[in-house]
Amino acid sequence: MHIHQMSVTYLPEQDRILMRINTTDGEEMRLWLTRRLMVGLWPLLSKMLTEHLLRMEAAGASLETADDELKKMLADFRKEEFLRQADFETPYQDTTRKRFPVGEEPLLITDVDATPLPAGPLRLAFNERLASGSSPRSFQMEMEPKLMQGLMHLLEQALGHSGWRDPFTARTAVDDASGDEAGPRPRYLN
Repeated sequence: MHIHQMSVTYLPEQDRILMRINTTDGEEMRLWLTRRLMVGLWPLLSKMLTEHLLRMEAAGASLETADDELKKMLADFRKEEFLRQADFETPYQDTTRKRFPVGEEPLLITDVDATPLPAGPLRLAFNERLASGSSPRSFQMEMEPKLMQGLMHLLEQALGHSGWRDPFTARTAVDDASGDEAGPRPRYLN
């Protein structure tokens, strides 16, 4: 599968991220990414991409003994270099003559297997394993680091729109004691 375009959009009415992958063969794969999935997937992909970029450097073996700050600076430099070369301006081609090898309905991704390959790309296997008894669906793709960094950038934008990274605020005992003047405290049930 040769990836032509990717689209990553947060849909508030679903409270999910819709990821669409368009291939040069006119196929499209659609995926739902949930907050629960992204909590574990985002740090894993970030770490894997950084480690993969460092291994690909000409001084790869000697970087193992380098300090973490140097590694981070080098990885950040490569990531920014990839982003400068990426095309985020071309609109996603949403044609009606597409084939959907895993179905028109987006896969509700329950887990992702990520494997760095020795030749350079990262292999991502997206799996939908639902408890409802429906047959599992999945597909995998290999992404060069440049394309992987583009995907990470799109995911980061969608996460920004989702508000999933905003911290939850909890009421403290001090808030409860001082809330008498404003009237009764609101209650939130299930």
